[in-house]
Amino acid sequence: MAAPIGLRGDYDGAVLRGLAKRSKDAGQARRLLALSAIYDGGSRGDAAKLGGVGLQTVRDWVLAFNADGPDGLIDRKGGGPTSKLSAEQWAEVARLVEAGPIPAVHGVVRWRLIDLAQWIHETFGVSLSKQTMSDRLRAMGYRKLSARPRHHAQDPQAGEAFKKLPRGPGAPRAQEGCRSPRRDRGLVPG
Repeated sequence: MAAPIGLRGDYDGAVLRGLAKRSKDAGQARRLLALSAIYDGGSRGDAAKLGGVGLQTVRDWVLAFNADGPDGLIDRKGGGPTSKLSAEQWAEVARLVEAGPIPAVHGVVRWRLIDLAQWIHETFGVSLSKQTMSDRLRAMGYRKLSARPRHHAQDPQAGEAFKKLPRGPGAPRAQEGCRSPRRDRGLVPG
């Protein structure tokens, strides 16, 4: 069995317990307490039990602690997968979205996510899902807008006839038994 990796000499168990007490990160505090047990003469197995992990994980904590000190024991979020398109390529997509499609060239009258994904595939050779396109365009400040649907035979003048108009001064009041009109609407006659 190989000898265990030694801990840094510039810390001791009491210092690590003090750092764990002041830590705002629960994971870091747990790791510091486990390593303090090793400083105090406990075995790696005792530290693993105290931290609720296996020996390999304690070894990883020791390596991270030796390399970066207590900050090496803080949970870090993963960066996620790297973008399939470069910043220049996304800038070209943004220019395309801003300019809008040319029906004779692009074959569409407005950009849909699937149309943009197809254009990216044809231009850059990269396949992106609709969800990825949506997320990325939203991060770039674009929003999906859709117009309110209108019936093709709708008469614009017919809609005006049905709009409620504010009552002017001297107009007849509501009939008996009907709800009384609100006086706090803030409409200015005239």
